[in-house]
Amino acid sequence: MTVSSRVVLPWRLRTRTLQLGARTLVMAVVNVTPDSFSDGGAFFSPEAAVQRGLQAIQEGADILDLGAESTRPGSRAGGAAGTAAAPAVSADEEQARLLPVLEGILEAHPGAVISIDTYKAATARAAIAAGAEIVNDVSGFLWDAEMAAVCAEFEAGVILSHTRGRPEEWAAQPRLEADALMAEVRAGLAATLTAAQAAGIPEEAVVLDPGYGFGKRFEENFLLLGRQAELLELGRPLLSGLSRKSFLGRALAPLHDGKDAPALEREMASVAALTAAILHGASVVRVHAVRAAAEAAHIADAIVNAAG
Repeated sequence: MTVSSRVVLPWRLRTRTLQLGARTLVMAVVNVTPDSFSDGGAFFSPEAAVQRGLQAIQEGADILDLGAESTRPGSRAGGAAGTAAAPAVSADEEQARLLPVLEGILEAHPGAVISIDTYKAATARAAIAAGAEIVNDVSGFLWDAEMAAVCAEFEAGVILSHTRGRPEEWAAQPRLEADALMAEVRAGLAATLTAAQAAGIPEEAVVLDPGYGFGKRFEENFLLLGRQAELLELGRPLLSGLSRKSFLGRALAPLHDGKDAPALEREMASVAALTAAILHGASVVRVHAVRAAAEAAHIADAIVNAAG
């Protein structure tokens, strides 16, 4: 395996600039949902979510990613495909869940860098006004036509993901061979980068996410991870969100009596996957177990730096 070198590039956020590539940044997931696949709603109350965010910072998180709607496979995130159906969580409900947590974290830790995991422009607007620095849009600007304009208006940092369809369609996506998969992901990310630039979002504000598990079949995620560094040709840093994903649980089935490993038993697999992602060019990793991820990232960075 060839270790991918990383170039140090600026990531311009709303009020500050982060340097990506000097070391891997750890983004901690804080789910403010009752139905998260990964933690079962353990942090649904505002008080629990604020404490989880502050704990994650102490454990080594550089960024907190707050989300209030599950985008697990089969969910109705984005609304039902091909219909006018509303998403499972309205913008008003999403904001009612998110804003008290965002405000509570910033009150206790004013320097915290907070990302909002949403595809809704109204929620992005409210969260940025309350102090968020980054909008993490898993749809890559595809599910809300106003999102790019909001991010441009408030000069937020953005994370744009590649997604094949909406969550209820993911299981039915056709299988792709390696070259076709990479071509589709590259083209999708290039298109969303073009859309960002057309809206007036500077290139320096954008980080790209390959979208592991988002419309990729089981083995396709491993193909994508093995060739992830090819996406650096798009000229922007990469974020990899592999933590506790279902394809990791499926891969562990032979060690779990033939059954997929449950989400909370995928942590070692998550660390292995994030290490591979860093060695293949990721500058940011999105994780649940922060301490283990920060330590793994430290070692992976040492390998990348030694390889030159």
